[in-house]
Amino acid sequence: MINDTIAGISTAVGNAGISVIRLSGPDSFNIADKIFRGKKKVKDQPSHTIQYGKIVSPETGEVVDEVLITKMAAPRTYTREDVVEINCHGGYITASNLLNLLYQAGARPSEPGEFTKRAFLNGRIDLSQAEAVMDIIQAKTERVSKTAVKQLEGSLSNKINEIREKLINILAHLEVNLDYPEYDEEEVTAEMAEDVANRVLEDMDNLIDSFRFGKILMEGMEVVIAGRPNVGKSSLMNRLARKNKSIVTDIPGTTRDIIEEYINIKGIPVKLVDTAGVRETEDLVEKLGVERSLKALKDADFAVILMDASKAFCPEDMEIIKRVNEENKPNITVINKIDLIDSNTLQNLKNENPKALFLSVSEDIGIDELEDVIVKYATENNDDLDNMVLVTNARHEHQIRKARSFIISALDSIKMGLTLDTIAMDLKAALDELGKITGHVADEDVINAIFSRFCIGK
Repeated sequence: MINDTIAGISTAVGNAGISVIRLSGPDSFNIADKIFRGKKKVKDQPSHTIQYGKIVSPETGEVVDEVLITKMAAPRTYTREDVVEINCHGGYITASNLLNLLYQAGARPSEPGEFTKRAFLNGRIDLSQAEAVMDIIQAKTERVSKTAVKQLEGSLSNKINEIREKLINILAHLEVNLDYPEYDEEEVTAEMAEDVANRVLEDMDNLIDSFRFGKILMEGMEVVIAGRPNVGKSSLMNRLARKNKSIVTDIPGTTRDIIEEYINIKGIPVKLVDTAGVRETEDLVEKLGVERSLKALKDADFAVILMDASKAFCPEDMEIIKRVNEENKPNITVINKIDLIDSNTLQNLKNENPKALFLSVSEDIGIDELEDVIVKYATENNDDLDNMVLVTNARHEHQIRKARSFIISALDSIKMGLTLDTIAMDLKAALDELGKITGHVADEDVINAIFSRFCIGK
């Protein structure tokens, strides 16, 4: 039972039209009444209504601000506690003064994520749903936001609970057999456990496989544009970013360092990296730029190898392709400046490079096709990902993998004909690992670490 009442600013700190200050806890209404003057006391105000009034300092009687105050009685609130939200004028001074009055009236400052933590501790949401709240706040694209909202609504929780239910049912059957062996055949029970374990294993593998795309959605996909000098890397960067991020000139070697820009390609967050042209050079600064380009190429998720259709391919082009292949880096060869060659030359290049993509940045030809290639890599050309249950959190994926290892161990025990209590031990361990995702099995250090990453007021 949580006995104290917390207060915090739920909107961003700074100048704005309004700021929202939130109170949550058993004494929220009494604390608000100590500083609020309206037609009714907050404790007498109907729940889930808004009232106009003024915030007044109890010590000086001075009016601090005109506000709208919302009363929400437990349990129909975000935290399942009594909640008061005060809409005051935006600005650091006004909000700070109001908060200090609430602290003097008996509230204590909220810790990072404490409102959501209380929602979890009070059973309104589970741990994975609480983490989805932060994903919504940090979403870089609409597609990411929609995925996070689905997680908050329980898409992953429901799937994890479905798997846990299968394990709980078979564990109950195993326990009955262990306690009353005369009522069942051990061999039949082992066969049942094997069937359930295999079905659970398939569910887990599907969730683990979904993490590749889920991670890209949440963290973004790093795409590096590589090529020798003056093939149009910076121009392509500017076109994809839809802004003049990189300097563009006809002088080879203009870009001396890597340039990064976060962009949105059809709902996929992408960190686009423009690199210095890769070539042999005696210029010390350019040489450092080339080294950074090669490192960026190594670290990227996907590489766009850019070439110039108007010039003969050279050893530098082949060296870049070699580097990409050595790193086993997913990539697409893109041949730029097709507007500078005639149709016969273009057709010959296409015949010689059937897997390459041909475009002209200056004429805006082929850009959509390149974006499609990047999206297809991110989604593995799966059009149904938005309707799937996705694992987007590395902690969740880790716990599923740990649970999976215990399922594999249980299956091995069944194949070796080991006792039912050995099988049950592995299945119980898998159940516990899955429970750590939703919070059914609580680890205080993990819970505190999760909520410490939240902003104050959420």
